[in-house]
Formats: sequence, structure tokens, C-alpha cells
Amino acid sequence: MPGTLRSRWFDGRSPRPQEVSLRVADGELLMTLGDEVRRYPLARVRWPERRSHGLRQAELPDGSLIQHADASEWDAWAKASGLRDSAVVGWMQSWRATFAALGGSIVFLGVAWVWGVPWLSSTLAHQVPASIEVRIGQQSVQQLERLFLRPSELPQARQEDVRRRFASVVESAYPKGDAPHWDLSFRASPALGPNAFALPGGYMVMTDELVKLLHDQPDAIVGVLAHELGHVQHRDGLDMLVRASLISALVGVVLGDASGFLATVPATLATQSYSRDAERRADAHAAQVLHAAGISPAVMVTFFERIRDALGDDSTERPDDEDGASLPISIASHPAHEERIRFFRDWQPGE
Repeated sequence: MPGTLRSRWFDGRSPRPQEVSLRVADGELLMTLGDEVRRYPLARVRWPERRSHGLRQAELPDGSLIQHADASEWDAWAKASGLRDSAVVGWMQSWRATFAALGGSIVFLGVAWVWGVPWLSSTLAHQVPASIEVRIGQQSVQQLERLFLRPSELPQARQEDVRRRFASVVESAYPKGDAPHWDLSFRASPALGPNAFALPGGYMVMTDELVKLLHDQPDAIVGVLAHELGHVQHRDGLDMLVRASLISALVGVVLGDASGFLATVPATLATQSYSRDAERRADAHAAQVLHAAGISPAVMVTFFERIRDALGDDSTERPDDEDGASLPISIASHPAHEERIRFFRDWQPGE
């Protein structure tokens, strides 16, 4: 009979196939099995996608399926029977559509990377409840302690003196008591060197190495902490974490598996710098806090000069040390040291 195809049918209960004949008529697939004719609406049949090789398999509404080993024979029968590929399959078979889809994906990912992720991460970071942010910060501290941090070797009196000085400055800058919550701790870290950074939930860490570097500049130490308080106020640490999660989603879209990327998120908090805008905003916050406390923001010039001398140049990144860690959040120098030195040296009230 014209338009008839002999094929094999599996009923879903037995592994043994049965010989059937197939025909399309009046919007239905007619399957003849012996003397029985079974009818299936074409719209309810899951037709196979057209490929260059491999058998063709059609899934029927009752859970049974048809398998046809000769792909070219099946395709010829389907064409003669008036069966047409779906629009999606047609696009997949078209190199023009494929390149158009690839180009569109690249444009989408580029826009998402440059504008979408930063905007969305900032928006979401400010929607996270404070209680959740605190838990994230606690877990981040614990993870970083396993990676980079050791117990502080500073005398307890020295630690309390820094906390007391900073608390006094914050009180002067926020006379209404509306300062963001902060929790300062000290850690030794040969891997990170002289450093300080802020984590979600107001957790601020300063290394022993930084305290020793500025041993004769207590106001500069306070200025560094004021910078970190600016990151706390603007939730930059949470923004970074949300951004890392969004980027992992993009990586998953492109690569299909973001598990390797997600495993690096704890280290991301310690080894990646904030954006230039976030750094400039935190620098401005530090200058305003110092000024409100009667301290000249120019004290930060000494800090950056000593950091610059410790690194040996004005590069924006510190070379990896023997432990493989690079400078983290605040001192990864975005923008570069000389620009930040000029900012604090020339800062005037009202800027």
C-alpha cells in the first residue's frame, strides 16, 4: 500500500519487538498489528528528531514505542506522508539559524556579564535579610580561617586599643547611632600579609601584619577600618557573593556544570577585589568618617605609601606569595595606589 512503512513496535511490557505497518491518514497514525488497527492522533505522537545517523524512535501516547533502524527509509516515508519537522528541529538543522542562535547567546551573555549581573547582584544583596547575611558572614569567616587565617599573635591590650579607637571614631561619624553593625577581629596571615577586609554581616578582619606595618600610625589603622566599614554599609561583600553565584549560573549555562566554580566561592571573598566604583565609594566613606572624628584623611597617604613600598611598585596586584594567595578585597588596589594617595592627600570636605 502506498505510504505504508513496515517497522518494529515495542509494547512496553515485553523486550521482544512485533512487526507492524504504519500509515498516516486524516491526522492520525494508523498502526496495523496483525488484524488489529490502532489509531493515534499525530499531535500526541512524540516524533523523532531528524539526524544524520542513528535509528528513529517514535513514542506513542499509550507508552509503547516504534523503533526503525533504517533512518533514510523512515525519513523518506515521513516526508511522503506529509510529516514535517517542528520549527525547533528546523532551526537545529539550519546552519544559519545555528549561527544566529550562537550570536544571540554571545550577545545575551555579554550584556548579562557587563550590565545584568552587577545590577542584579546589587539589587539582590540589599534584599537579603540581616539575619541571613550574618550567617553568611560567620560561615565565610570559618571557611577563610581554614584557607588563609591563623589565630592572632597580637597582645589582647593592643587589639582592644584598636577597637576602642575605631569605636570612638565611628561614634563621632554617626552621632545618631545609625552606624552599620561591625565586628572586628584580628588574625595572623602570612598568606595575605598586611591586609584588612570586610565580609557579609559586618565581620571585619585585620591582619597582625597590617597592625605591625602601621605600628606608629594608629589613625591610619582607623582609616583602613573606616574604609572597610564603607564596604559593610553598602553590603559590598554580600554583593560580591551574590555576583559570584550569578556568574556561576552563567558558567552553568555555558559549560553545563558550575560545581567547580562554586567550590571557589569562599576563596573568592578573600582573593577578589571589589569593583573600582565600590573601592572609590569606600575610600570616600573613610575620608568622611576620619574628617567627622577630627582626623585628617591625609593619614591614609602613609598607609598607601607603606603598602606600595611593601609591594615594591605601584602595580594593581600583588604577586602571588609562597602560599599562592593574592591580595584580597580592600588592598587589591582598585584604583591604583597613586590615584588613591592623591585622593586622600587632596580630599576636601563636601567632596
